[in-house]
Amino acid sequence: MAEQVHIRNKRASFDFILLDKYVAGIMLTGTETKSVKQGKASLSDAFCIFKKGELWIKNMHIAVYDKGTYANHEPLRLRKLLLRKKEIGKLEKKIKEKGLTIIPLVVAVSERGFVKVEIALAKGKKTHDKRESIKAKDSKRELDRAMKR
Repeated sequence: MAEQVHIRNKRASFDFILLDKYVAGIMLTGTETKSVKQGKASLSDAFCIFKKGELWIKNMHIAVYDKGTYANHEPLRLRKLLLRKKEIGKLEKKIKEKGLTIIPLVVAVSERGFVKVEIALAKGKKTHDKRESIKAKDSKRELDRAMKR
């Protein structure tokens, strides 16, 4: 993924255990692409669903393009993700297991100018798992401070 525009889902690694990662294309309209390239998108509430054997991203907010006309887009519409048939089949089989979901992690613009979404097959963390990850972060932070002194 390119270094131009990176829009991250910061809560994903805190709320979920990430199992598999995939990079997918996304079908966008012209004004949506322009807004994403300006960095005006949010993945905080986004998740992926299956409809008729196709993978769609839901609740991904892309701000309305400020220079757009009557042809501007809806900020929260469903957007189709583009993956190979085998990858979609694998994900659809795994998603039927209890407790698994597909969440977007990063939206980036590739070197060729295409908007790509990194998605992950994830399992929700329990509250005690979240406490453990907070403790690990705190202890790592304290070690880093001690090493700097």
